Amino acid sequence: MKKMFVLATMLISTLGCAQKEETTFKKEGLENVMVTKENQPITFAEILKKYEGKTIVIDVWASWCSDCIKGMPKVKALQEKYPDATYLFISMDKTYEAWLKGIEKYEVKGEHYLTSDGMKGVFGKSINLDWIPRYMVVDKTGKIALYKVIEADDEKLIKTLESLK
Repeated sequence: MKKMFVLATMLISTLGCAQKEETTFKKEGLENVMVTKENQPITFAEILKKYEGKTIVIDVWASWCSDCIKGMPKVKALQEKYPDATYLFISMDKTYEAWLKGIEKYEVKGEHYLTSDGMKGVFGKSINLDWIPRYMVVDKTGKIALYKVIEADDEKLIKTLESLK
């Protein structure tokens, strides 16, 4: 009986701690000012508006992140398989120069923006960022269709993109 109680308690606490799948971006994340490759300020809301009506794959990454770099071949395979999606790379790099060098060095193809305050900043907190790379999918209506995966070949990511074709 005691074992059953312990198992039930563990199950409830595990389910209670499961991260909620968000379907919209938080206000503070949308208002967060990022930087374009041309070193111009732009809010995340303005970025999303640019790609309105398209499926958007968001890749939160950094050029210093070894897991991000190891995952790039999977991202490139995803781009080949789903070429109609917009690939939006949000960098957590610490400097503008390092970010631009990383894009070139790793031949990252897509739309690029740099956060202004890193992983623990406003944007990172607004999406509950606890690991990079982090992949999200936004559908054509602007709704978050997939909130969080950390592998570009994750089955949930593939299924989400298939469902949005």
